[in-house]
Amino acid sequence: MAKPVVITADSTCDLSPELRDQYDIKITPLTILMGEDSYLDGVEFTTSQLYERYHKDGTLPKTSAPGIQQFADFFAQFTEAGYEVVHLDISSDLSGSFNNACIAAAEMEGVYTVDSRMLSTGVGLLCLEGAECRDRGMSAADIAEHLRSLTDKVDTSFVLDTLEFMWKGGRCSGVAALGANLLKLKPGLEMKDGKLDVYKKYRGSIQSVYVQYMKERLFGKEIRPGHIFITDSGEVPAETLSALDDVVHEFVPDAVVHHTQAGCTVASHCGPKTLGVLFIRK
Repeated sequence: MAKPVVITADSTCDLSPELRDQYDIKITPLTILMGEDSYLDGVEFTTSQLYERYHKDGTLPKTSAPGIQQFADFFAQFTEAGYEVVHLDISSDLSGSFNNACIAAAEMEGVYTVDSRMLSTGVGLLCLEGAECRDRGMSAADIAEHLRSLTDKVDTSFVLDTLEFMWKGGRCSGVAALGANLLKLKPGLEMKDGKLDVYKKYRGSIQSVYVQYMKERLFGKEIRPGHIFITDSGEVPAETLSALDDVVHEFVPDAVVHHTQAGCTVASHCGPKTLGVLFIRK
Protein backbone atom coordinates (compact mmCIF):
# COMPACT_ATOMS: atom_id res chain seq x y z
CA MET A 1 0.00 0.00 0.00
CA ALA A 2 1.34 3.42 -1.01
CA LYS A 3 2.32 5.75 1.79
CA PRO A 4 0.60 9.13 2.20
CA VAL A 5 2.47 12.08 0.71
CA VAL A 6 3.40 15.46 2.13
CA ILE A 7 4.43 18.38 -0.12
CA THR A 8 7.18 20.59 1.31
CA ALA A 9 9.20 23.60 0.17
CA ASP A 10 11.63 26.19 1.43
CA SER A 11 10.30 29.63 2.34
CA THR A 12 11.25 31.19 -1.01
CA CYS A 13 8.04 29.72 -2.49
CA ASP A 14 6.26 32.82 -1.11
CA LEU A 15 2.93 31.08 -0.54
CA SER A 16 0.59 32.89 1.83
CA PRO A 17 -0.30 31.21 5.14
CA GLU A 18 -3.83 30.74 3.82
CA LEU A 19 -2.64 28.83 0.74
CA ARG A 20 -0.20 26.76 2.77
CA ASP A 21 -3.04 25.76 5.08
CA GLN A 22 -5.55 25.18 2.28
CA TYR A 23 -3.21 22.90 0.33
CA ASP A 24 -1.41 21.45 3.37
CA ILE A 25 2.07 22.46 2.24
CA LYS A 26 4.83 22.43 4.83
CA ILE A 27 7.61 25.03 4.82
CA THR A 28 11.16 25.14 6.13
CA PRO A 29 12.51 28.71 6.36
CA LEU A 30 15.71 30.24 5.12
CA THR A 31 17.68 32.34 7.58
CA ILE A 32 17.78 36.12 7.26
CA LEU A 33 21.05 37.68 8.43
CA MET A 34 20.91 41.33 9.52
CA GLY A 35 24.38 42.25 10.71
CA GLU A 36 25.06 40.01 13.68
CA ASP A 37 21.39 39.11 14.10
CA SER A 38 19.68 36.16 12.42
CA TYR A 39 15.98 35.47 11.91
CA LEU A 40 13.83 32.79 10.33
CA ASP A 41 12.37 34.03 7.04
CA GLY A 42 8.66 34.76 7.36
CA VAL A 43 8.60 33.49 10.95
CA GLU A 44 10.71 36.00 12.87
CA PHE A 45 11.31 38.60 10.15
CA THR A 46 9.03 40.04 7.48
CA THR A 47 9.34 42.14 4.35
CA SER A 48 7.93 45.23 6.07
CA GLN A 49 10.57 44.89 8.81
CA LEU A 50 13.24 44.57 6.13
CA TYR A 51 12.22 47.90 4.55
CA GLU A 52 11.93 49.58 7.94
CA ARG A 53 15.48 48.54 8.80
CA TYR A 54 16.80 49.60 5.41
CA HIS A 55 15.23 53.07 5.62
CA LYS A 56 16.58 53.44 9.17
CA ASP A 57 20.24 52.55 8.66
CA GLY A 58 20.72 51.27 5.08
CA THR A 59 21.17 47.66 6.17
CA LEU A 60 20.14 44.99 3.69
CA PRO A 61 19.99 41.36 4.78
CA LYS A 62 21.87 38.39 3.51
CA THR A 63 20.14 35.03 3.29
CA SER A 64 21.33 31.59 4.29
CA ALA A 65 19.89 28.34 2.95
CA PRO A 66 18.65 25.72 5.41
CA GLY A 67 21.56 23.51 6.44
CA ILE A 68 21.79 19.79 5.80
CA GLN A 69 20.86 18.93 9.39
CA GLN A 70 17.93 21.36 9.30
CA PHE A 71 16.63 19.58 6.22
CA ALA A 72 17.24 16.16 7.76
CA ASP A 73 15.28 17.08 10.89
CA PHE A 74 12.53 18.67 8.78
CA PHE A 75 12.10 15.59 6.57
CA ALA A 76 12.36 13.16 9.50
CA GLN A 77 9.26 14.50 11.21
CA PHE A 78 7.24 13.32 8.21
CA THR A 79 9.02 10.08 7.30
CA GLU A 80 8.93 8.91 10.91
CA ALA A 81 5.18 9.53 10.89
CA GLY A 82 4.79 7.23 7.86
CA TYR A 83 4.77 9.81 5.04
CA GLU A 84 6.77 10.14 1.86
CA VAL A 85 7.97 13.63 1.00
CA VAL A 86 8.07 15.61 -2.25
CA HIS A 87 10.23 18.66 -1.60
CA LEU A 88 10.71 21.73 -3.80
CA ASP A 89 13.43 24.38 -3.59
CA ILE A 90 14.40 27.65 -5.21
CA SER A 91 16.53 27.17 -8.34
CA SER A 92 19.87 25.52 -7.59
CA ASP A 93 21.53 28.29 -9.64
CA LEU A 94 20.37 30.87 -7.09
CA SER A 95 20.88 29.13 -3.75
CA GLY A 96 22.47 26.15 -2.06
CA SER A 97 19.10 25.13 -0.63
CA PHE A 98 18.42 22.37 -3.17
CA ASN A 99 21.91 20.88 -2.83
CA ASN A 100 21.56 20.74 0.95
CA ALA A 101 18.14 19.13 0.64
CA CYS A 102 19.54 16.49 -1.72
CA ILE A 103 22.37 15.60 0.68
CA ALA A 104 19.90 15.23 3.55
CA ALA A 105 17.45 13.22 1.42
CA ALA A 106 20.18 10.82 0.25
CA GLU A 107 20.37 9.42 3.78
CA MET A 108 16.62 8.83 3.99
CA GLU A 109 13.98 6.70 2.29
CA GLY A 110 10.93 8.21 0.71
CA VAL A 111 12.15 11.80 0.21
CA TYR A 112 12.03 13.10 -3.37
CA THR A 113 13.69 16.45 -4.08
CA VAL A 114 12.74 18.68 -7.01
CA ASP A 115 14.85 21.56 -8.32
CA SER A 116 12.12 24.02 -9.32
CA ARG A 117 14.50 26.10 -11.52
CA MET A 118 12.31 28.98 -10.30
CA LEU A 119 11.95 31.37 -7.40
CA SER A 120 9.09 32.93 -5.45
CA THR A 121 5.62 31.78 -6.51
CA GLY A 122 7.12 30.08 -9.54
CA VAL A 123 8.04 27.51 -6.89
CA GLY A 124 4.64 28.04 -5.31
CA LEU A 125 2.85 27.07 -8.52
CA LEU A 126 4.66 23.74 -8.51
CA CYS A 127 3.77 23.28 -4.83
CA LEU A 128 0.06 23.70 -5.60
CA GLU A 129 0.35 21.33 -8.56
CA GLY A 130 2.05 18.78 -6.32
CA ALA A 131 -0.67 19.11 -3.68
CA GLU A 132 -3.39 18.56 -6.26
CA CYS A 133 -1.58 15.50 -7.59
CA ARG A 134 -1.30 14.20 -4.02
CA ASP A 135 -5.02 14.70 -3.49
CA ARG A 136 -5.71 12.69 -6.66
CA GLY A 137 -3.81 9.79 -5.13
CA MET A 138 -0.54 9.95 -7.08
CA SER A 139 2.55 8.44 -5.47
CA ALA A 140 5.43 10.60 -4.27
CA ALA A 141 7.75 9.30 -6.99
CA ASP A 142 5.21 10.05 -9.73
CA ILE A 143 4.48 13.52 -8.34
CA ALA A 144 8.19 14.39 -8.27
CA GLU A 145 8.64 13.17 -11.85
CA HIS A 146 5.59 15.15 -12.99
CA LEU A 147 6.80 18.35 -11.31
CA ARG A 148 10.24 18.03 -12.89
CA SER A 149 8.54 17.80 -16.29
CA LEU A 150 6.76 21.11 -15.62
CA THR A 151 9.71 23.26 -14.58
CA ASP A 152 10.29 24.58 -18.11
CA LYS A 153 6.60 25.46 -18.46
CA VAL A 154 6.45 27.76 -15.43
CA ASP A 155 6.50 31.41 -16.50
CA THR A 156 8.19 33.48 -13.77
CA SER A 157 8.89 37.17 -14.24
CA PHE A 158 8.83 40.49 -12.39
CA VAL A 159 9.04 44.18 -13.10
CA LEU A 160 11.07 46.39 -10.72
CA ASP A 161 10.41 49.96 -9.69
CA THR A 162 14.07 50.57 -8.87
CA LEU A 163 17.50 48.97 -9.22
CA GLU A 164 18.64 50.43 -5.90
CA PHE A 165 18.31 47.17 -3.98
CA MET A 166 19.98 45.09 -6.69
CA TRP A 167 22.87 47.56 -6.73
CA LYS A 168 23.21 47.56 -2.94
CA GLY A 169 23.07 43.76 -2.99
CA GLY A 170 25.85 43.53 -5.60
CA ARG A 171 23.57 42.26 -8.39
CA CYS A 172 24.20 45.18 -10.76
CA SER A 173 26.64 48.07 -11.08
CA GLY A 174 26.10 51.50 -9.62
CA VAL A 175 26.33 52.95 -13.13
CA ALA A 176 23.50 50.71 -14.34
CA ALA A 177 21.36 51.61 -11.32
CA LEU A 178 22.00 55.33 -11.72
CA GLY A 179 21.30 55.21 -15.46
CA ALA A 180 18.04 53.34 -14.95
CA ASN A 181 16.91 55.83 -12.31
CA LEU A 182 17.85 58.87 -14.40
CA LEU A 183 16.05 57.49 -17.44
CA LYS A 184 13.13 56.28 -15.28
CA LEU A 185 13.52 52.74 -16.56
CA LYS A 186 11.69 49.85 -14.93
CA PRO A 187 13.61 46.60 -15.55
CA GLY A 188 11.67 43.46 -16.43
CA LEU A 189 13.27 40.25 -15.15
CA GLU A 190 12.46 36.65 -16.05
CA MET A 191 13.64 33.24 -14.98
CA LYS A 192 15.43 31.45 -17.81
CA ASP A 193 17.45 28.25 -17.48
CA GLY A 194 17.32 28.56 -13.71
CA LYS A 195 18.67 32.13 -13.61
CA LEU A 196 17.08 35.57 -13.33
CA ASP A 197 17.91 37.86 -16.25
CA VAL A 198 16.78 41.26 -17.49
CA TYR A 199 14.71 40.80 -20.64
CA LYS A 200 13.31 44.32 -21.14
CA LYS A 201 13.36 47.85 -19.75
CA TYR A 202 10.02 49.62 -19.44
CA ARG A 203 9.43 53.38 -19.33
CA GLY A 204 6.79 55.37 -17.52
CA SER A 205 5.11 55.40 -14.14
CA ILE A 206 5.18 52.10 -12.32
CA GLN A 207 1.37 52.00 -12.30
CA SER A 208 1.20 52.09 -16.11
CA VAL A 209 4.17 49.76 -16.42
CA TYR A 210 2.39 47.09 -14.35
CA VAL A 211 -0.43 46.94 -16.91
CA GLN A 212 1.86 46.99 -19.95
CA TYR A 213 4.11 44.33 -18.43
CA MET A 214 1.24 42.00 -17.53
CA LYS A 215 -0.42 42.30 -20.92
CA GLU A 216 2.86 41.51 -22.67
CA ARG A 217 3.55 38.50 -20.46
CA LEU A 218 0.06 37.06 -20.95
CA PHE A 219 -0.50 37.88 -24.63
CA GLY A 220 -0.27 35.06 -27.16
CA LYS A 221 0.55 32.31 -24.66
CA GLU A 222 -1.34 29.10 -24.09
CA ILE A 223 -1.86 29.38 -20.36
CA ARG A 224 -3.25 26.74 -18.08
CA PRO A 225 -6.51 28.13 -16.68
CA GLY A 226 -5.86 27.09 -13.09
CA HIS A 227 -3.68 29.05 -10.69
CA ILE A 228 -2.16 32.40 -11.64
CA PHE A 229 -0.23 34.48 -9.13
CA ILE A 230 0.09 38.22 -8.89
CA THR A 231 2.99 38.50 -6.47
CA ASP A 232 4.36 41.79 -5.17
CA SER A 233 7.14 42.77 -2.79
CA GLY A 234 5.12 45.25 -0.77
CA GLU A 235 4.03 48.90 -0.99
CA VAL A 236 1.77 48.27 -4.01
CA PRO A 237 -1.67 49.83 -3.32
CA ALA A 238 -4.50 47.35 -2.76
CA GLU A 239 -6.65 49.03 -5.40
CA THR A 240 -3.85 48.58 -7.96
CA LEU A 241 -3.58 44.89 -7.18
CA SER A 242 -7.34 44.44 -7.44
CA ALA A 243 -7.48 46.20 -10.82
CA LEU A 244 -4.77 43.91 -12.18
CA ASP A 245 -7.11 40.95 -11.72
CA ASP A 246 -9.06 42.32 -14.67
CA VAL A 247 -5.94 42.20 -16.83
CA VAL A 248 -5.48 38.51 -16.04
CA HIS A 249 -9.12 37.67 -16.73
CA GLU A 250 -8.93 39.52 -20.05
CA PHE A 251 -6.54 36.80 -21.23
CA VAL A 252 -7.53 33.85 -19.02
CA PRO A 253 -11.21 34.26 -18.08
CA ASP A 254 -11.35 31.13 -15.91
CA ALA A 255 -8.12 31.77 -14.01
CA VAL A 256 -8.00 31.51 -10.23
CA VAL A 257 -5.94 34.55 -9.29
CA HIS A 258 -3.95 34.45 -6.06
CA HIS A 259 -2.38 37.53 -4.49
CA THR A 260 0.67 36.95 -2.33
CA GLN A 261 3.56 39.02 -1.06
CA ALA A 262 7.15 38.05 -1.67
CA GLY A 263 9.23 37.16 1.35
CA CYS A 264 12.52 38.63 2.49
CA THR A 265 14.68 36.72 0.00
CA VAL A 266 13.08 38.26 -3.09
CA ALA A 267 12.40 41.63 -1.46
CA SER A 268 16.00 42.09 -0.33
CA HIS A 269 17.17 41.97 -3.96
CA CYS A 270 14.26 43.63 -5.76
CA GLY A 271 13.00 46.24 -3.31
CA PRO A 272 9.46 47.57 -2.82
CA LYS A 273 6.86 47.84 -5.60
CA THR A 274 8.26 44.89 -7.51
CA LEU A 275 5.42 42.90 -9.08
CA GLY A 276 5.11 39.72 -11.08
CA VAL A 277 2.46 37.68 -12.87
CA LEU A 278 3.32 33.97 -12.71
CA PHE A 279 1.60 31.03 -14.38
CA ILE A 280 2.09 27.65 -16.02
CA ARG A 281 1.94 27.34 -19.80
CA LYS A 282 0.16 24.43 -21.46
